[in-house]
Amino acid sequence: MTAQATTQRSLATPLERAEIPGSMLTKTAAKALAVLRISTGFVFLWAFLDKTFGLGYATPAAKAWINGGSPTKGFLSSIDVGPFQSMFHAMAGTWWADWLFMLGMLGVGVAMILGIGLRVSAVSGTLIMAMMWLAEFPLAQATSAGKPSGSTNPIVDYHLIYAIALIVAAAAYAGHTWGLGRFWTRIPFVQKHRWLI
Repeated sequence: MTAQATTQRSLATPLERAEIPGSMLTKTAAKALAVLRISTGFVFLWAFLDKTFGLGYATPAAKAWINGGSPTKGFLSSIDVGPFQSMFHAMAGTWWADWLFMLGMLGVGVAMILGIGLRVSAVSGTLIMAMMWLAEFPLAQATSAGKPSGSTNPIVDYHLIYAIALIVAAAAYAGHTWGLGRFWTRIPFVQKHRWLI
């Protein structure tokens, strides 16, 4: 078989047929993206649940939100790196920071798990992760007290990876596989306001 015949055959009959929406998205890739989407959503939802009910992982029951604890006070008041320390200390434990953080974690978690509203989730979750990245400021090698900050990478840390996962899930329509994304995109209101996809 000549090279020209091989090229014509491969163009006429592609090796893998792609599903909607992309021309290169295989079934395996769609399933992998669904796993990434659901796993990332669970990270956000778990943080919400643990901080709300004090499940004993990052938040003890005595400091749970339902028991009067603040979801932001412990983390934000302990920041000792970076140029934004005073800003985050001022936000620590305020009612609006607690509510915005918790609603963001719940909304991003539920939307990602269900596979709906992934664009809004990607933007919201990326903002949350960017704020947390700034709070931990991995660029700093030392704390304000002069001790090692413990930063292992000055730029790419788990906050950035979660933000990228959110963006990839939204860009790849990952809610269409093992989620309600296809149904969601057919809703007339969502079709009119495509930023809700």
